[in-house]
Amino acid sequence: MLIDRRTFMGSAAAGALLGLGDAAGAAPSTPPVVEPDPLFKEPYIDVDEWRDKPERHRYVHGGFKETQLRFSMYFPPQEKYEGRFFHPVMHIAGNENSAFGRLAGMDGDSLGFAFESGGYLVESNMGSLTMAGPEDITNWRASAATAQYSRELAQKMYGGGRPYGYVYGGSGGAFKSTACAEHTHGVWDGAVPFIAGSPIAIPNVFTVQAHALRALEGKFEGIVDTLEPGGSGDMYAGLNDEQREALREVTRMGFPPRAWFAHERISVSYTGVFAAIIYQLLNGDPAYANDFWTKPGYLGTNPPPSLLAARIQHKTTLTGMITTGDAKAMGLPVSISAGTRNEAPSAIRLASLPQKRLEGAYITIKSGAAAGQKAMVTGVAKDLVMIGFNDTQIPTLAQMRAGDEVEIDNLTYLAVQTFHRHQMPAPEFYVWEQFRNPDGSPKNVQRALLPGYRTREALDAIQSGRFSCKMIVMENLMDEAAYPWQADWYRNRVREHLGAKIDDSYRLWYVDHAMHVSPGSYLAVGEGGNINPGYSSVDTHIISYSGVLQQALRDVVAWSERGIAPPQSTNYKVEDGQVIVPPTANERKGIQPVVTLTINGGARADIHAGQSVKFEAVAEAPTGTGSIVLAQWDFDGSGAFPEHSTITPQSKITVSTTHTFTKPGTYFPVVRVASHRKGDMKTSYALARNLARVRVVVTA
Repeated sequence: MLIDRRTFMGSAAAGALLGLGDAAGAAPSTPPVVEPDPLFKEPYIDVDEWRDKPERHRYVHGGFKETQLRFSMYFPPQEKYEGRFFHPVMHIAGNENSAFGRLAGMDGDSLGFAFESGGYLVESNMGSLTMAGPEDITNWRASAATAQYSRELAQKMYGGGRPYGYVYGGSGGAFKSTACAEHTHGVWDGAVPFIAGSPIAIPNVFTVQAHALRALEGKFEGIVDTLEPGGSGDMYAGLNDEQREALREVTRMGFPPRAWFAHERISVSYTGVFAAIIYQLLNGDPAYANDFWTKPGYLGTNPPPSLLAARIQHKTTLTGMITTGDAKAMGLPVSISAGTRNEAPSAIRLASLPQKRLEGAYITIKSGAAAGQKAMVTGVAKDLVMIGFNDTQIPTLAQMRAGDEVEIDNLTYLAVQTFHRHQMPAPEFYVWEQFRNPDGSPKNVQRALLPGYRTREALDAIQSGRFSCKMIVMENLMDEAAYPWQADWYRNRVREHLGAKIDDSYRLWYVDHAMHVSPGSYLAVGEGGNINPGYSSVDTHIISYSGVLQQALRDVVAWSERGIAPPQSTNYKVEDGQVIVPPTANERKGIQPVVTLTINGGARADIHAGQSVKFEAVAEAPTGTGSIVLAQWDFDGSGAFPEHSTITPQSKITVSTTHTFTKPGTYFPVVRVASHRKGDMKTSYALARNLARVRVVVTA
């Protein structure tokens, strides 16, 4: 990493409308000294130009000689610069051109947010031209070199002293941004990891999820209905013993039951993610699958009827292939391993398919130039079989041709669905307590612990809880991939380090009604196997968490630069793997508003067609976090939210409306609200959202 030896001048004060607080407090008197990194000696620039879209900025692209590190930097005009930069790190390495996509939870507007927040934007490929990358570097070292070089360019362009820097990232990027904070001193002044996992998240969150998807197939609609407003609340009703055990197991492991409304999308998306990482499990424990089916102590040696019925062994031939580029044009989901490589395979057509659940089955190419290669089925859409793989397989898999013989077999996938039962990590990972006997011994045969995949990807990012900057962690209560309890696990690591001083440097904010990705990122398999551009009613179930993330970044700026402490951490408890928060805003804390909705005074109304009902919503922001600036209504489940209530911004509001339902059916009307730190009703940034639902049953 490069040394910043320039005279420190401090940074300009942020505008009050940004929600950064008053420009009070002094900056450190001397800049931190950061030693040079011998891996990244010679930066170069191959593009340096002013661009007008999406708004005026200076774009700089380059890298470091004799390395794979590439970067992109986006500098606003002088009048918008206030002495800082924002540095998103993606979930996987290999791409320094993500700022105009759905970059790190920003819903596609990272650039506009950075500029309005007084900073320039920095991104890199984290030292790798591919997802895996060279093993002689760490993602945080490459990111640090990029951050430090950006400071040199910024000071040449704007003058002044050392720019403040803020790193953030979600999912795999949460591991990376945490590693950046824990392994450096003086490179970044603040960090906002979000939707974070733990060192033992992978493969275990996906194995237990896959087991539930198989065992509960055909039961999810009933499970979801019990959890909806006006439902019975008993999600185990109507399940047999095997199904109840599977649902109880995945719930106690931390999967939030409300997220099952998206079970179709979860099945497709996370089978695809699992396909990219399962090789870690198979390489780390190559004997496991065989032992599962042949040795005592495993489910496969005494399989329930449902497991036997799920087995697939089928031979056929390949009749065609769809590339990633073609799939994107068709609106199909693509493998996480394909990245930006449009030539990578995405789906294939086969001469015949077994009439069973194919997700997770391996397709082995038995002839032709790609013979010996394996790809996992991630979903089926009409005659297209979508596949996932490891990125190193792409050159060979791309040689698949019509006429190649293939074999479909899911015995390995069925085996790994209960792999987590045979891994017993330390007691600090408390969701595994369900697999212990009363005397503390394991209930199941145990195998050697696998190192966490994301820990390896971030390389020596152990999540120690030791960092020297300010940090705000954001975690979602309906996250189907980064189970919410894992943020509590990391908070315990931080507490071990900081003790009673934890609130001086750290916050944890939980966000309700939010999943791993925002609603706009959804693709799902619809009825008949068609791929729909959006999951039905997703906008009426979950909110975009980008506004909370944006405010977290602004709050960490105010905390780092002016000593203005952010709102308190969310108040919560963990019971049987589930994170539970209080019902009211001021009990819950954090920054998300809390909203309650009633229909005719209750959670459910049974009416006749043509009858009007009254809705009343009460929304409140935690004290000191801002005012409610938006309340909008959706009555038919379309997610259009056509009706807006007229409100005056204040910390607590009550709004009401009436609606007439003209057609029989079951409806789940929704109110969606948003708060803003400064009560700005015009901005699109830093809006903390939430929603509430009720049930209406309309008969003729």
